[in-house]
Amino acid sequence: MTVYNINLGIGWASSGVEYAQSYRAQAFRNIDISAKFIFSDLILGNNIADLTANLGFDDDQIIWLYNFFTDIKIAPSTFLLDTFVKQNHLEQRNFILQPDNGMKELQYKSAKEKLTIVPRYNDREKGTIDQVTYVVNNQLIKRDFYSYTKYATEYYSGDTHDNHVVFREFYNGDGTIAYTQHLDGEGHELFEFPNQNYYSKTDLYREMLLKLNFKPDDIIILDRMDEDKQLVNGQLIFEHHLPAKLVIPVHADHYDKHYTNEHQVLWNNFYEYQFTHYRDVSAYVVATDRQRELLTSQQKHFNHAKPQINTIPVGSLEHLVKPEKPRKTHSLITASRLANEKHIDWVIEATVVAHKTVSDLTLDIYGEGGERSRLQDLITKNNADSYIKLMGQQDLKNVYQKYETYIAGSTSEGFGLSLMEAVGSGLSMIGFDVPYGNQTFIADQQNGYLLPYTEDWSNSRKEQLLAEAIVKNFTEADLASFHEKSYSLAESYLTKNVAKRWQQLIGELQHA
Repeated sequence: MTVYNINLGIGWASSGVEYAQSYRAQAFRNIDISAKFIFSDLILGNNIADLTANLGFDDDQIIWLYNFFTDIKIAPSTFLLDTFVKQNHLEQRNFILQPDNGMKELQYKSAKEKLTIVPRYNDREKGTIDQVTYVVNNQLIKRDFYSYTKYATEYYSGDTHDNHVVFREFYNGDGTIAYTQHLDGEGHELFEFPNQNYYSKTDLYREMLLKLNFKPDDIIILDRMDEDKQLVNGQLIFEHHLPAKLVIPVHADHYDKHYTNEHQVLWNNFYEYQFTHYRDVSAYVVATDRQRELLTSQQKHFNHAKPQINTIPVGSLEHLVKPEKPRKTHSLITASRLANEKHIDWVIEATVVAHKTVSDLTLDIYGEGGERSRLQDLITKNNADSYIKLMGQQDLKNVYQKYETYIAGSTSEGFGLSLMEAVGSGLSMIGFDVPYGNQTFIADQQNGYLLPYTEDWSNSRKEQLLAEAIVKNFTEADLASFHEKSYSLAESYLTKNVAKRWQQLIGELQHA
C-alpha cells in the first residue's frame, strides 16, 4: 500500500501546504506507511532534491513529473566542479578562470571559442555544482543541470531582444536523451519520446498516472490541483485514481462568507471542483473540528450530501517543549509572514498602549515579508524600538519557550502552525474569536483570551481589545495555570497522536 500526495511546486520559502505534507510525511514514518509526494511544476532554479530535503522529505519519497520518465534518481547535487572541468577539457581548451569574487558562480572564458562557461556552486566547501551556463556574445545559449550527474539541458534562441528557451533535453543516467520538451514561445509544448509524442503537459501527466498503476489499497491525497492551460491535473486525478481511494485535504477556509447565504454558497475556487464531485471522494480532511462541523452542514444544505469528513491536524509536535530557564517576564511573541492580512500593525499599536501600564512589556516579531519596512516605520513612529523588535526569519522550535505569551492579530487562520507550536511550548495565548486556528488553540480564560471580533469594527477598537487583553494577561491572569492548560491542549497534536488519526482513516478506507 502506498499513499500518493499530489502537489505542484516547492521552493525555499514554502507555503502551508508543503509544510502540511512535511508533517504528514513524519506521521507516516511513525506508523510505517509508504508515502510518495508528486510534484509537477518545472523546477530547475534549484535541484528539487535540495528543496524537498529542506522540508524533511526523503529522496525516495519524491516523484517529479519531469524526471519520472528517466532512470535518474532524485538525489542531492554531488557533481564536482573538478569533474566538470576535466570532462570538458577546459584546461586543454585554454579556458581561463576569471578572478573568484567569492560568489556562487565562477567564470571560465575562452577568447578563441568566444565562449564563457559559468558553473554555479551548490556547495562551495564541497566543490559541488548544480548548474552550468554557457554564454556567447553576452547571450545565454544553453544551461545544464546537475545532481549526481547531468539530468537536463535547456537551449535558448539567442535572440537579442527575446532570448527564450526553445527546447529542453532530459537524460538517462548513461547520458542518452530520455525525451525532449519543445516549446514554441506561445505556451504550447510537445514532449518527444523515441516512440511516442505527447502534445501537452496534461497528456504527459496522464501518462505518468497510468504508469503508477494504482492498486485498490493505495490512497491518493490531492493537496493541490492546477487548472491552467499547461496542466489540468485535478480532473485527471478524479478520472484516473481508481481503484485507489481519493482523499481531499482542505488547507484553507473553504468558502467566502460574504457571498454565501441560505440559498447559495461561494466555495473557495481551489476546492469548488472537489466539493461538487463529492461522489468520487472517499474522505475530506480538515484541520479543525470547527471547520468539519461547518463543512458538514454546508454539504448537507447545499449539495444534499453526507460525505465523510475527518479532522486531522495539518501539523504536529514531536514533543512538548518545556523552558530550560525562567521565561522572560512580560514578554510577547508573534510569528508569521509580514503580510497585511496578518494585522501585525494592530499588535504593535496594542503593545504600545499596553506598555503604558506594563512598563517592562516587550514584543518580538518573527518572520519576513513585504510589510517589514512599514512595520519598522510604525515601531519607530511610536518610539517603541526599545521594546518592540523585528527578529527576522528563524527556526522557532526552541524559541517559543523563552516567552510568556503568544499574540495573534490575524483574522483568518485555517489552522495556524505557529499557534500550535506556541501551545506546544506552553505559552498563554491572545487572539480574536475567528475561524479556525484561534478557536482551536485558545480556550478563553483557560489558557488565554479569545476576543470578540466583528469585521466592521474600526481598527482602533480591535487594537484596544488586544491592548486590554495584554494588560489583563500580565496583571490579573494566573499565567502558570494558563501555561499548563496550553500544554494540555497540545497533547493531541503530538506526532504520535496525529499519526494514529491517519492510521485510523487509512484503515477505514482500505476496508470500505
